[in-house]
Amino acid sequence: MKEMLMSLLNFRRKEAPAFELPTPEVAAFLQDYSIEVMPRTAEKVEDFRDLLPEGTRVYIAHIDGTPIEDMVATAARLNADGYKVMPHFPARIIKDRATLENWIAMYQGEADVKQGLLLAGGVTTPHGDFSDSMQLMDTGLFDKHGFERLHIAGHPEGNRDIDTDGTRLRVDDALRWKQGFSERTDAKMAIATQFAFEAQPIIEWAESLKHAGIDLPIHIGIAGPAKLQTLIKFAIACGVGPSLKVLQKRAMDVTKLLWPYEPTDVITELAAHKAANPDFNITHVHFFPLGGIKTNANWAIENGGPAAQPANSV
Repeated sequence: MKEMLMSLLNFRRKEAPAFELPTPEVAAFLQDYSIEVMPRTAEKVEDFRDLLPEGTRVYIAHIDGTPIEDMVATAARLNADGYKVMPHFPARIIKDRATLENWIAMYQGEADVKQGLLLAGGVTTPHGDFSDSMQLMDTGLFDKHGFERLHIAGHPEGNRDIDTDGTRLRVDDALRWKQGFSERTDAKMAIATQFAFEAQPIIEWAESLKHAGIDLPIHIGIAGPAKLQTLIKFAIACGVGPSLKVLQKRAMDVTKLLWPYEPTDVITELAAHKAANPDFNITHVHFFPLGGIKTNANWAIENGGPAAQPANSV
């Protein structure tokens, strides 16, 4: 990792921004965006209604070691503020079926949760009976408890934790299984992806899913504005691959590491593609606020047009 980080710090002079925002295409693309928080980052926000549009979908990331009580309390707060709450259900940290059903009961009883992101989770060794999101779906508990929406994880640049050989064979097989599940469940389903920094590979990946018969809508993961050092750290930790090279174009030299990254280029290119191809299967933007929730929300406010304005400003 150290060698990779050092190679990324071999910066050249910063290039002039390729795009000027806001544009109507970008505003349309950002409509109904979602954002991810954790209990500890949510605590730093005094009032979400000063930052997020009414009804924004807010994912709550469940990191191993976070008490379920903290997750539920965060969900209850966001629900009370008028937001659609989508907590993570990481299979590998859920001990058994009874634990899963208890989590669901707590979320529904205290925060009226009807949506969830189902994923394997960031730990290598399962804590109990579950090792992947398909096993969570197979319990039937989400249908039993009337979940209206289930999202699953997507990886535009592959996932080396699953496909150790660098291919996408096992990941794509899992998506095909989940496509079949989407036809059996009453819940609406979509793919929420890991973040990436380059538009063309994202477009090619999305098109490849369509050609493989996977027609689930894609909510594309985008890293929000952040210091370059912060972004590189998260990108390496999360396994972001080829598009990391884009970060090299974001700095003037090693003395300018505090220059912030903003997702202007990738969002503008994706928005233009969506405008030219309305049936493009990327339907929403999902932000990872790596530089802070307020920083990310303010960027969306500045570039997302009327639909991105916070609830308290309307």
